[in-house]
Amino acid sequence: MAEADPHKLIALLLAGACERIRLAEACIANGDQLRKGKAIGEACAIVSHLNGSLDHEAGGQIAGNLASLYDYLVRRLTEANLHNDVDALQESLALLVEIEAAWHAIQPAAAPMTAGAAA
Repeated sequence: MAEADPHKLIALLLAGACERIRLAEACIANGDQLRKGKAIGEACAIVSHLNGSLDHEAGGQIAGNLASLYDYLVRRLTEANLHNDVDALQESLALLVEIEAAWHAIQPAAAPMTAGAAA
């Protein structure tokens, strides 16, 4: 079984967080409080996982800035959950979409090493 590509895993996590925020927004519109809470909880868990996976030593200031942004996102998502705040969800989604776009613009550095290691 092939080892998972770390770049692809982060991309999947970002997409999953965005998907859950969109679901939470739809749940608020439909009055489904239970599913809203579950979706926001999952989004928070994903963002927390992304925060925990940052390499502060290698990432320096960028990792520090991302950690602050991830902390902010968890706070906003929590507020959205507590107050059915669609604006907080939309703000969180917009920020994650920006991070996701930047992540997709990065070429994975591990790809050439993986090919060389397999040879």
